[in-house]
Amino acid sequence: MNLLDSPIRRLALTGVLLLLAACAAPPAPAPRDASADPWWQGFGHAPLAEFVAAAEAHSPLQAAALARVQQADAQRRIAAAGAWPTVTATLASAREGRLGGRADVDGTSHRLGLGVAYTVDVLGGQRATRESADASLRASTFDRHAVRLATQAGAAADWLAAAALAERVALGERSLADAQRLLQLVEARARAGAATPLAVAQQRGIVATQQRTLAALRQQAGAARQAMRRWTPEYTAPAPGPLAALQMPPLPVALPADLLRRRPDVARAEARLAEADADVAAARAAMFPSLNLSAAVGTGGARLARLLDQPVYSLAAALAAPIFDGGRRAAAHALSQARRAELLADYRAAIVEALVDAQTALDAIAALDEQRAAQAQELAQAERALQLAEARYRAGAETLLTLLDAQRTHFAAQDARAELVRVRLTAAVSLHRATGGAGAEAVP
Repeated sequence: MNLLDSPIRRLALTGVLLLLAACAAPPAPAPRDASADPWWQGFGHAPLAEFVAAAEAHSPLQAAALARVQQADAQRRIAAAGAWPTVTATLASAREGRLGGRADVDGTSHRLGLGVAYTVDVLGGQRATRESADASLRASTFDRHAVRLATQAGAAADWLAAAALAERVALGERSLADAQRLLQLVEARARAGAATPLAVAQQRGIVATQQRTLAALRQQAGAARQAMRRWTPEYTAPAPGPLAALQMPPLPVALPADLLRRRPDVARAEARLAEADADVAAARAAMFPSLNLSAAVGTGGARLARLLDQPVYSLAAALAAPIFDGGRRAAAHALSQARRAELLADYRAAIVEALVDAQTALDAIAALDEQRAAQAQELAQAERALQLAEARYRAGAETLLTLLDAQRTHFAAQDARAELVRVRLTAAVSLHRATGGAGAEAVP
């Protein structure tokens, strides 16, 4: 006999299929994985762009952030599965008999069953759980963007530090060569009786000071190169190029709210707040009765060939209401409300921090531009003073003390220039990080 011959059997199977179709809900799509704009291209320097791109690809922090996104996606799919009925199929065989071996009670039985169970989302608790998981996935995705932006900014800052130190080493080498050249001049004048042993000793002291400074700069440059490796442990970065080859990236005209909303930490805080809202709704729904539906079709017999002859079906509905649980559900509701209050405060703090960071970065850039303009004049005058002091010393019209002071001033001005360029470029990196790494309209 065919299983579908009886109208009752067809009705039972139709009910199961309708329950499956009516209760199913498609899972929510994952948020789009949008990456930040390549803002570092604004520096117009290929070695820097290559290093930042390599850091983004090889940083262990990026791999960890991606794994957290995958975990959140798995949690979302687990939560989405709650919108579907639970379907179970059973096939069992058993043999019964007496130990004495009497054939009239010995026998084998088989049983086949199909069951469907579903909890109706009357008060939206399951929907809230899914919304919470969706928000958690969005937060993890934004967290990954925050890690990416931090990686980009950190790698760029370390590259700029290494480039500045390499430039300062080159300046130190030139300053040492100038000091040694002047030492030869002083020694020649001393042999001619035009300079005292004191003058020779003073100039030798200048040479020794330059040698010590150069050794310290070389050690710092080596440490800066090692610091770059933390971003690209599997990639050998080329030596950083000169800072003079870099362009100052354009500044944003203004900082409207939509620009600050590009910051992934603000978006993450907003997603976490949405997750907490959904958790509050889920905890509230758990305090009310739940409606459970179930349907089953089963059959059994001693012979496998006749297993489907006389199936038995059942349809059931049950309403379960919590009466006493020691205050667990009420405490869970209070916990979710307190967590929402915390995340709301975190969201407000993230917005304030974004505004402060952006304004601080803009103020720093403005102040550094003023310093660089003044320092350019300082360096120009130091170079002229050194040229005049050397010329007058050769002519015997100036003392060695003036020449020594001009050397120190010139080296300090050159070193300050390289450091100011690094700080100004790093401030541009900080501004891009403060504004979420997105490109902005250039100042006319």
